[in-house]
Amino acid sequence: MANGEHLVVPAARGATARSTTGRGTVTAAQAVSKIASGERVFVGSGAAEPTALVEAMTARAADLRDVGVLHIFTLGTAPYAEPRYRESFRHTAFFVGPNVRQAVQEGRADFVPVFLSEVPGLFRAEYPLDWALVQLSPPDRHGFCSVGVSADVVVAAMRSARHVVAEINPRMPRTFGDTSFHVSDLDAVVEVDRPLPELPPPPAGPVTDQIGQHVADLVSDGACLQIGIGAVPNAVLARLAGRRHLGVHTEMLTEGMVDLYQAGAIDGTAKEVLPGKIVASFAIGTRRLYDFVHDNPAVAFAGSDVVNDPFTIARNDDVVAVNGAIQVDLTGQVDSDSMGAHPYSGIGGQLDFIRGAARSRRGRPIIALPSTAEGGRVSRIVPTLTPGAGVVTSRGDVHTVVTEYGVAELHARGVQERARALIAIAHPDYRDWLTREAGRLALTGARAS
Repeated sequence: MANGEHLVVPAARGATARSTTGRGTVTAAQAVSKIASGERVFVGSGAAEPTALVEAMTARAADLRDVGVLHIFTLGTAPYAEPRYRESFRHTAFFVGPNVRQAVQEGRADFVPVFLSEVPGLFRAEYPLDWALVQLSPPDRHGFCSVGVSADVVVAAMRSARHVVAEINPRMPRTFGDTSFHVSDLDAVVEVDRPLPELPPPPAGPVTDQIGQHVADLVSDGACLQIGIGAVPNAVLARLAGRRHLGVHTEMLTEGMVDLYQAGAIDGTAKEVLPGKIVASFAIGTRRLYDFVHDNPAVAFAGSDVVNDPFTIARNDDVVAVNGAIQVDLTGQVDSDSMGAHPYSGIGGQLDFIRGAARSRRGRPIIALPSTAEGGRVSRIVPTLTPGAGVVTSRGDVHTVVTEYGVAELHARGVQERARALIAIAHPDYRDWLTREAGRLALTGARAS
């Protein structure tokens, strides 16, 4: 969808008249007791993973065969991905998190490289769902529950699945936007009281601080931000407190954006899509972040098919999209989802926002990464990507690359100029090697002898 106003359409699935009283609750074991062999089960995302339902489903492993389990990034333990359950569950990840990385890399689970904006549509076509296991807020006085901190692909999964089973958790925030489902839309309800998993901001360091400063220098007043999670994004946000009239239209909402909002840097007045609103698809952080989004009409959540739609993103002016990478080669190809041939994360929303920012008037798509890895033993600016590495952002999409050593502007530049610009922001210990390799590859105007 390209129409940003779809962000606020309420998400009811059933008849117009409903009871406002909650239905009776069952145990987690009872709620998943009808899942059958060969069926396809979606598991809720991020900090909203329904861990009690996952545990109960996995406990039925001896009775199940070939159950498909699908999800994006989750913060739970993913017990269904353990080797002992390989006959019971076929795990498919649309984004590879730490809890399933080994299973995917060993071939016990599969990985679908796909733009996050496209995943909701897959539930209506290529991956029809039998079950959606989700975690929701308690119902309000009208009987409506909220998907809370994860709208992303959860909203589409709930609308698409034949059966929806929900944990109702009083610790799940009630959020605004396209987030509401009536209790009558649920096939079973399980009451839980568990803290949401938290992901504290990683510590800063001199390298990430310098990258943050370089990126922050590219952000003007009135810019619309998409910035993810991690040390580099946090360093960027920490340096924007002096800006004014910033907007947020982001896949992931993080703690650093709360700091900017409370500092008066974010008010969204320059945005075209839902001006004045912080727009996000999901939130991952600490309890402080979850408390911030609870009952906060300044924040609007919606599915990734809406939030990550490049055409919706581009309706905002001055979009600054900051994303990371594992490697960047001297022609500008960006690997951000694999270690060589081994899947490490996923395409996620990187290219959705790179292309959305590129279409935005005065937009700036940025790839930001430290110049080295493994304590300086490996350069992340490389002559060619490691064999088997996936290209998430193509050299035709890349615009700006930032390391702690500076900014390389690559858009509309030839490969020779690109190579020189990237060598200039590589770690000094690797510049001579990169220059020799660039010559060997005829990327510096003459072949090496």
